[in-house]
Parts: sequence; C-alpha cells; structure tokens
Amino acid sequence: MKKRHPHYLKHRRRLRERFRRTGLEGFQDYEALELLLTYAIPRRDVKPLAKALLERFGDFQGVLDAPFEELVKFQGIGEHAATFLGLLRACAGLYLRQGLMRKKKISSTLELLDYCRAEMKGLRDEQFRTIFLNAQNEVIADEVIQEGTVDQSVVYPRKVMERALYHKASALIFVHNHPSGHPRPSKDDVLLTDTLRKAAQSLQIKVHDHLIISKDGYFSFLEAGLLQP
Repeated sequence: MKKRHPHYLKHRRRLRERFRRTGLEGFQDYEALELLLTYAIPRRDVKPLAKALLERFGDFQGVLDAPFEELVKFQGIGEHAATFLGLLRACAGLYLRQGLMRKKKISSTLELLDYCRAEMKGLRDEQFRTIFLNAQNEVIADEVIQEGTVDQSVVYPRKVMERALYHKASALIFVHNHPSGHPRPSKDDVLLTDTLRKAAQSLQIKVHDHLIISKDGYFSFLEAGLLQP
C-alpha cells in the first residue's frame, strides 16, 4: 500500500511557492505566521496554532513582541519555536539597524521610527538610548544609555555628553519608550530633555529630537515645538 503523506505537507509547499513568487503580498497574517512556524515546527499542521497565537496576542507584531516566558506556556509552542520567534524579531532589528548605519544619513522621522520600533517595541521596561550624528547628520553610533526608570536622576547628562564627545558627535537624537502604552511626555521627560539640550548646547552639540515610542504611537519633541533653541 502506498504511504500517504500528511495533508499539511502539500499546503506548506504551496505556501512556500507562493511566497517565492509574490513575497508576502496577499498573505493573511495567519498565513505569514503559519509559514514561519513551518520552519520551527516541521512535523505538525501549524495553521490552527498560527490562528490561536494571533487571537491570543492580537496581531502579527504582538506575537513577535511576546516575551519568551509567555510563548513557551502557550500550548503547541515549545522552547525551540519560542526561541525562533524571538530570533526573528531580533534579526529584523539587526537588519534595520545595519540598513540605517549603511545608509548613514537619516532622511525622515518615519525611517528612524521604523528602526526604533523594531529595537524597542515590546520592551517591558523603559529604555533610553542616544543616536549620535556627525556634522552631515550621518549616524555614527546608537547606544543604550539607561534601562529602567527614565528621569533626570538616572539619565545623567554628564554620561550622555561624555559619550557624545567620545564619538565626536555634532548632533544627538534621544529615544525612549513608554511600556505603559501612551507616548505623551511626562513632566520628568520634558525636564530631562531640556537639561540634556542645555548640556549639549554648552558643548556646541545640537539636539535634533527626542522621540518617545509606545504601542499607541510616538511623540516627537521637535514636531511638538518643545525643543527650544
């Protein structure tokens, strides 16, 4: 008797062939996630799992942002698959970071946001980072300055300026996240930004912007007119 192969093998083959032809154009979120899971879970129909993950975490991005500890508790996801999803998200951040560094010059706020969201969205704690630029607004470096509560008492202006001088930076962009969800700046955020701006100004270094990123959007101090000369 001829051995029958599991029905999902042909379906997997069709998904892969479709992706090779058109990329993800026309794919539903569950289909894109299903295709990813085929590489982490080779011997099971993963379409129901992909749909269940999307229902649990909200959307495709929510699945990739989900902490490892929550993913491994999800029925059908083991350590291997959870690690694979985390690796995918990290690789996306690496891809965008190297693209930004290779391109050097930041041409728009949206381009910067894409990179910062890939790096920071999904973090449970606040993170404050500084992007260092030269006189041509080309990216020199991007460093995490502080993790945890972000306020003037822990983000020391001296530390930021020491790193700016180390990189011979002519301009700075500050970025931090609000894990709680709303990007609106607090009084401490405004005070910190003004303190950093004045410290940079004393060294003839410009502050181009301070971006706050959250799951609900972003806030730009520059766009809001809060970066006074």
